[in-house]
Amino acid sequence: MKLISWNVNGLRACMNKGFKEFLQEADADIFCVQETKMQREQAEFDFNGYDEYWNSAEKKGYSGTAVFSKEKPLEVTLDMGVAEHDREGRVITAEYAGFYLVNVYTPNSQRDLLRLNYRMQWEDDFRAYVLQLEAKKPVIICGDLNVAHQEIDLKNFASNRRNAGFTDEERAKMTELLASGFIDTFRYLYPDKTGAYTWWSYMFKAREKNAGWRIDYFLVSKNLAERITESLIYAEVQGSDHCPVGLVLK
Repeated sequence: MKLISWNVNGLRACMNKGFKEFLQEADADIFCVQETKMQREQAEFDFNGYDEYWNSAEKKGYSGTAVFSKEKPLEVTLDMGVAEHDREGRVITAEYAGFYLVNVYTPNSQRDLLRLNYRMQWEDDFRAYVLQLEAKKPVIICGDLNVAHQEIDLKNFASNRRNAGFTDEERAKMTELLASGFIDTFRYLYPDKTGAYTWWSYMFKAREKNAGWRIDYFLVSKNLAERITESLIYAEVQGSDHCPVGLVLK
């Protein structure tokens, strides 16, 4: 089974920059998207062969997630059921026979860490949410988690120490999530691989220099560890400031 996740930084724009071609070429069983920045009715796309599930933010042109699935899920749930978090279209959960898939776009702590306190609350509530699911069956979490967990996960770790996405607080929450029973599939297979990034600033020719961050993930419940076949970073795929990531399970 093949899964793909991609923060497209605006799906309508990305559709004109190779999204449809990659969707067809990847031929994933489940394809998850973050930062759609649209309502479904705002554009005419043909996701041939996929059932579509959308969670758009109340604010137009902001945030949003979508799941495209070849197999119809048993049930699809939007958001976490926490009013404070459920206006920005950040979570879609699709239940399948053997697992829950949680597609998530974690809030950014923003410049000057204006939203860090909110982010901390989000992290606690999200962890509680996925652990409720995990009590029933294994969970696969994918998406833009907006944190580079370790120094190996970004190029310039020293100069970014207190910047959004690499604060001690955000990294500690990621450690806590993993410790609660999840595996970072990429580091599970490639614990020492350097230069593996999924997001690059549009400034300073960052992508050309591969001065990036790994902030897009596939996490899985520990009891799925033996099924992990490959964890992929499609760094060559353009169309967004993020590249797609993938997971192959037996």
